[in-house]
Amino acid sequence: LTFDPDKLTRVELQVKGQAIEFGKNGQNEWQIVKPRPLRADTSAVQGLVDKLHDAKFDNTESAENAVKKFAGAAKVSAVVVTDSAGSQTLELRQDKDKAYFAKSTAVEGAWKTTPDLGDALAKGLDDYRNKKLFDFGFNDPNKLELKGATYAKSGDKWTSGAKTMDNATVQTLIDKLRDLSAAKFAEKGGGAAAFEVAVTSNDGKRVERVNITKQGDQYFATREGEPSIYVLDASVVTDLQSVAAA
Repeated sequence: LTFDPDKLTRVELQVKGQAIEFGKNGQNEWQIVKPRPLRADTSAVQGLVDKLHDAKFDNTESAENAVKKFAGAAKVSAVVVTDSAGSQTLELRQDKDKAYFAKSTAVEGAWKTTPDLGDALAKGLDDYRNKKLFDFGFNDPNKLELKGATYAKSGDKWTSGAKTMDNATVQTLIDKLRDLSAAKFAEKGGGAAAFEVAVTSNDGKRVERVNITKQGDQYFATREGEPSIYVLDASVVTDLQSVAAA
C-alpha cells in the first residue's frame, strides 16, 4: 500500500465476519466508528496502520505461484485505507499451510506476505477497544470526587475543604485510577454499587465519572455517557478500595 500515514483519515476492516471502521475525532485521535461509536486503543489502531504502511511482499514465492495460492486460500480479512489522495484496498488470505498471501490495489498480482501482517489483520473488535477506564493520562487531575468528598489541587497541595491532604497518598490513588483497566468487556452488567469516583482534569475541561458495581463475584464498571461495560478483576477493585480508604 502507498497511502500517506500522516494524511490517513479512515480505516475500514472486514475481519471475522465483522465490519470495523476507524476514524479521527476532533483531536486527531483514532476512534471506533463502526459497528458503533466506541473509544479506541490509539496505540493498537496505530499499530495496525504501521503494519499496513510497512507491508511488503515475500520474494521467496514466485509471482505465478503466489497468484495460484492466493486464489485457493481462505479469506482472512480485507482492509480499505483512505487518505487525501483516495482509497486503497488490501485483501489477505491464508492457505492450508498457514502461509499468508495478499492482493492490493496498489500492486499488480498477488503476493506471499509476512506472518506479522497476517497476525495484525486477524484481530477483532475488542482488540482495538480502549480498556482503560480513564483518559486523563499523565496530566494529573485538578479534582477528585470520592465517597461524597471533594479533593482539589491548589498549587502543589491537595486539599479537602480547609484540610490539607497527604500528597503521596492522593498521588497513589491517582496512579491507581490512571492504570485502571478492564480484563474484558461484557454485554450486561449491574449489581450493587461498590465504588464511584469522578476525576476532573485538563484544567476543568474534562470530567470523567466511573461507577463500579458488584454482582456475585464479578465487578463491572461503566463510564458516564458511554454504553460500554468493562469487566474488572476482583483484585484490582480490592486494591483500589484500599488505596482510596487511605
